[in-house]
Amino acid sequence: LLLLLLPLAALAAAAVLLGLPSYDIPPGVNQPAKLRLVLTLLLGTAALGRILEKTGLCSQITFGRYVRQGRKLGLDPKLFIQDLQFKEVPVRVYQPKATSDGPRRGILFFHGGGWVFGSLDTYEKVCRYLSRESDSVVVSVQYRLAPEHKYPAAYEDCLNASQHFLQHLQHYGVDPARVTVCGDSAGGNLAAAVSQTLAGRSDLPRLRAQILIYPGLQALDFNLPSYQQNRGVPLLFRERAAFFALLYLNGDALHMQEVLEGSHIPPDMRLKYRKWVSPDNIPEEFKVRGVKPLRPTGFIAEVYETVKRFCEPNLCPLLAEDSVVHQLPESFILTCEYDVLRDDGLLYKKRLEDNGVRVTWYHLEDGFHGIISLYDYCGFSFPSGKRGLDRVVNFLKSL
Repeated sequence: LLLLLLPLAALAAAAVLLGLPSYDIPPGVNQPAKLRLVLTLLLGTAALGRILEKTGLCSQITFGRYVRQGRKLGLDPKLFIQDLQFKEVPVRVYQPKATSDGPRRGILFFHGGGWVFGSLDTYEKVCRYLSRESDSVVVSVQYRLAPEHKYPAAYEDCLNASQHFLQHLQHYGVDPARVTVCGDSAGGNLAAAVSQTLAGRSDLPRLRAQILIYPGLQALDFNLPSYQQNRGVPLLFRERAAFFALLYLNGDALHMQEVLEGSHIPPDMRLKYRKWVSPDNIPEEFKVRGVKPLRPTGFIAEVYETVKRFCEPNLCPLLAEDSVVHQLPESFILTCEYDVLRDDGLLYKKRLEDNGVRVTWYHLEDGFHGIISLYDYCGFSFPSGKRGLDRVVNFLKSL
């Protein structure tokens, strides 16, 4: 096996070296040299995964998941950690060992990874940090992943786990008035969708807040300013954003080019949602790095038929009606300047504020997509990611 992997690794390394110049790492980004190293590792993993898939040893996605698992962490002296199931959904519960004067905050955490990657182990450091630093009970949810499990599997798992937790808060010593949903990237999408679903429920404790860390919230327009400006900036490229959304929706990435061009949405529907999904709603200071007006592309009805569920709020929470949005709890939104999903967060911030929802917004001017989970990665750190994570902790402490 080793003799086989060595030449494959050499091929992967060659592919990475040839491909690196095509990626854009702006000088203003946090720790550009370290980011380039992380990018090299990820590109190498992807290249080796493609080779392994062609040889029939395993799929590229399976190999990518294996590599992203990382090493197992040892016991935490400050936390009780246990793996459980909430309504058949695997979860990992983190509880501070220190005595408390009363019930603690509760956090439901949904991990990122484009609905395709990510696991309880991948986000172990982040969840331990949140639990320790905010003195909260954290429930990390292992929802089913695409493409094996298409939409709405991940959303349903997160919703079912959340409902179970809200029904059994006393067992975990959690204050019913201080439960928050939290997630990054695809996990931010799931947190927003769950928050919307629970907003109108009178049979469960009302959520105290939602924390959305560079969330992906719509799939109507992949040509917003941030998608244009950051299309080649790691760790999430414009094409990959559409690829992951399609994989979650349909289990395949057919018609990706048409979706990137905007041919998948009927003109009347695009007009209907323009009040919420439009470059006009993005503050001008976020357009200074250059935005090109794009010619409208022709609508393709056959493509729309395959992706029309993109218009469902449980998949694209930015499209929820005002009657739902105005019921949402206090919100924290974190965005990064060098992130294709930046404008999704900015647009949702405006929607929430327009509907009277209190929003705490924190913008990492030197941040890139995925930086929170890299705050302490493979022996080196990204200070901006730590700064963002600490802002999340401070928000939690204010609740």
